[in-house]
Amino acid sequence: MKITANQFETGEWMPDSFSGYGENKSPEIIIEGLPKETVSIAITMDDLDHPIKPGFNHWIAWNIEPVCRIPGNLPKGAMIDEPIYAEQGLGYGRHCYKGPKPPFKRIHRYVITVYALDKKLRLGKNSRKKDLIKAIENHVLDESEIIGKYQRGRG
Repeated sequence: MKITANQFETGEWMPDSFSGYGENKSPEIIIEGLPKETVSIAITMDDLDHPIKPGFNHWIAWNIEPVCRIPGNLPKGAMIDEPIYAEQGLGYGRHCYKGPKPPFKRIHRYVITVYALDKKLRLGKNSRKKDLIKAIENHVLDESEIIGKYQRGRG
């Protein structure tokens, strides 16, 4: 399985529109080679360079139908129906995508990971990444990631 984002290549700059300084839009994610047995998809996005909590979670979503394209700019909410169905837990303390917002014009890397799962998940709406990771244990058919970097005023 391979994931890409139309708006940036892995290792490249994420646009300002994806950031907390911009429009806070989630990126469109293209999925190639999704396993046929996939029942649901989960997503995480983490800040690899957070100075206090490396791996600080910015977004978690799960129970997305097996699709080849996850639209960008997903709405806020613990459960959304449009443009796709998804359940969103507490990433960055909110039920939504929260984009890069590093202080002091420092460069941070953000990893978006997509998991193909063999089941739908039963998680509470206030679940965090640690809950998601525990729930998907032994249920990951495949996973892929893309890393974008962000610096205020650069993307």
